[in-house]
Amino acid sequence: MNEIKHIIAVASGKGGVGKSTTAVNLALALAARGSEVGLLDADIYGPSQQLMLGVADGERPEQQGGQFLLPIKAWGLKTMSMGYLVTDKTPMVWRGPMAGGALAQMLEQTLWGPLDFLIIDMPPGTGDIQLTLSQKATLAGAIIVTTPQDIALLDARKGIEMFRKVDVPILGVVENMAMHVCSQCGHEEHIFGEQGGERISSQYGVPLLGSLPLDRRIREQTDAGKPTVVAEPESTLANAYLQIADAVREAVATQGDGVVRQFPEIKISDD
Repeated sequence: MNEIKHIIAVASGKGGVGKSTTAVNLALALAARGSEVGLLDADIYGPSQQLMLGVADGERPEQQGGQFLLPIKAWGLKTMSMGYLVTDKTPMVWRGPMAGGALAQMLEQTLWGPLDFLIIDMPPGTGDIQLTLSQKATLAGAIIVTTPQDIALLDARKGIEMFRKVDVPILGVVENMAMHVCSQCGHEEHIFGEQGGERISSQYGVPLLGSLPLDRRIREQTDAGKPTVVAEPESTLANAYLQIADAVREAVATQGDGVVRQFPEIKISDD
């Protein structure tokens, strides 16, 4: 774990705002910029990265030493997900501490190797998984994903407040479904509200990393196992994710290495 430079949580206050889609495309965009990137699907109850990355059903991570797991590689990323360890018909009927323990195991017992970034796709909400992560890892920061509508912004505020209470810096906000562009006439319509991302960013004094449209291609590409950044690398949609990745790289560049601290640092001097 000490070979990971920056650990970044991609989180949301509520489900359905495109958090997992943002996480996978951000990871791929960072890799496209030349970074070594891992992706951990921390949504224990509803893992989705296996489908989004096009990893075949039944593919399981190899074990090493009877204790450690080797990450599954997909589109240049080193990935781990509960979806690799159970079938899609297996519900995770677990209490919170069991889910937190599963996250800790995937985080600490995966042989990630040297990484510039480990992107963690968090489950929605502010519960056990978020607290476990903040205790187990020194995060470079969290990215809050929201849509412009007021109910999503309300929950996004809770997410920001939660990370601040556990001393995790907020790297910025990503606004999904900011507008819809008609494929026939090009008319733009703000279906879920307007400038919601700007309002919450201004309120908390954090950057608005990017605003993404409500576009059918994003959904179709992730459902097909080939996210936008690799499906259409030259498109305006992929460029939006690349700009978010550039903003994240710039934000963590001044922080130093945000690695997991498992052991105390010992210094020996001749006094």
